[in-house]
Amino acid sequence: MQDTSIVLLPAPGMGHMISMVELGKLILHHYAQKFSITIIYTTGSVLDSPSITSYIHRVSQSNPSISFHPLPSVSVDTAPTRSLPAKAFEFMRLSLAKYAPQALQQISNSSNIRAVIIDLFCTTALPIAKDLNLPVYYFYSSGAYALAAFLYFPKIHDQTNKSFKDLTTTELHFPGISSPLKATHMPEPTLDRDDPAYWDMLYFCSHLPKSNGIIANTFEDLEPKALKAIADGVCVPYSPTPPVYCIGPLIADAEERAGEDGNECLSWLDSQPSRSVVFLCFGSLGSFSAAQVKEIAHGLERSGQRFFWVLKKPTRDQKTKHIEKSTAEFDLEGVLPKGFMERTKDRGMVVKKWAPQVAVLRKQAVGGFVTHCGWNSVLEAVVAGVPMVAWPLYAEQHLNRNILVNDMKMAIDLEQREDDGFVSGDELERRIRELMESEQGRELRGKSWKMREMALAALGSASGSSTRVLAKFVEAL
Repeated sequence: MQDTSIVLLPAPGMGHMISMVELGKLILHHYAQKFSITIIYTTGSVLDSPSITSYIHRVSQSNPSISFHPLPSVSVDTAPTRSLPAKAFEFMRLSLAKYAPQALQQISNSSNIRAVIIDLFCTTALPIAKDLNLPVYYFYSSGAYALAAFLYFPKIHDQTNKSFKDLTTTELHFPGISSPLKATHMPEPTLDRDDPAYWDMLYFCSHLPKSNGIIANTFEDLEPKALKAIADGVCVPYSPTPPVYCIGPLIADAEERAGEDGNECLSWLDSQPSRSVVFLCFGSLGSFSAAQVKEIAHGLERSGQRFFWVLKKPTRDQKTKHIEKSTAEFDLEGVLPKGFMERTKDRGMVVKKWAPQVAVLRKQAVGGFVTHCGWNSVLEAVVAGVPMVAWPLYAEQHLNRNILVNDMKMAIDLEQREDDGFVSGDELERRIRELMESEQGRELRGKSWKMREMALAALGSASGSSTRVLAKFVEAL
């Protein structure tokens, strides 16, 4: 008898792969007797992390009901004049158009495919799956506020013929989001109408309502206003809004990603006083110029706080906020101010490139988190009950920052220079002290701890909101 399979299709990049794998694991945790999971993924993208192969191997070993189906690599024009998003989107479009039909056909020969769940950036697969009469759902791996903004993006596109990057004094208003967003803070691929990536984003966002439903990595208590706006249909004025299934918070398994490299920092955290350490980490790709790295170091040193800082190779210029390869080598002491490591050795730790973030955030010593506001990091902090200093770098992170600071009241904002996002050491010192020492910081800590309890309740029992919504999704299949 053929087994019944759900096919998942993540975008390239470790963050997208991890959250899609967690979705598969969640489905299997509750419905292993009904489904197996097959993950189709692209290979050879500029966004691929070298550690993705070992990660896939670990997941396969510990979850026999999850199988992985790699697509052959394709080549795209990598001219330096083209933006990174434009290259990445073309890679996905060519890869999926060329290889997804035969992959789906091959899987359906041995399995009854009940649904295809795709990442937003894999929208090319939507008509391919529909042609095979397969229901298609989006898995939107960010939050409901960002989803509301993306659903509404085609409407904003119709309201102006200028590029957002040129609307320097304009604020954009999205349904369900109380604080407006500066037009220049929109996600990078949407900033310039002369960039092919802009039109790709418009294509992706305008196809969201054409799916059978949207699965969101959030939970009802975290983002009620945005979820109401989406359910009321005001984010998609032109057509019916498909159902949205909030099944989060989905976060990576702490043990699956810790491994050998994480042991030293976890032991160091165990030796620190409760809620005394500020953790600074900026995602798998977030990085800064050499000048910004020195300002962060000055701010940390002057703050007097204990800190644990994950530092990646500095970028080539101040405006670039991410590196293309997260494993790039560099001399740690060479990028820090002279004598910094020696002067702060009794209260600080700096590591290169990576740390087991989920495990770090759960340590009792961690009292605050300076974050780029990537959604995986936000959810990991929410589940750990750790308040944040919000330092957005790229993608939808400025939107996430607005929500964290103004709606959720779980983060402190910091002031960034308008043209390049630079943050002074004085500003970082002030915000860290505010988080760790002030009354406002204590209030944020209390709010974060309450939200942690709600997050754990959402998926923690049969009556939790996310568990019930997952059951509705499976029923719809």
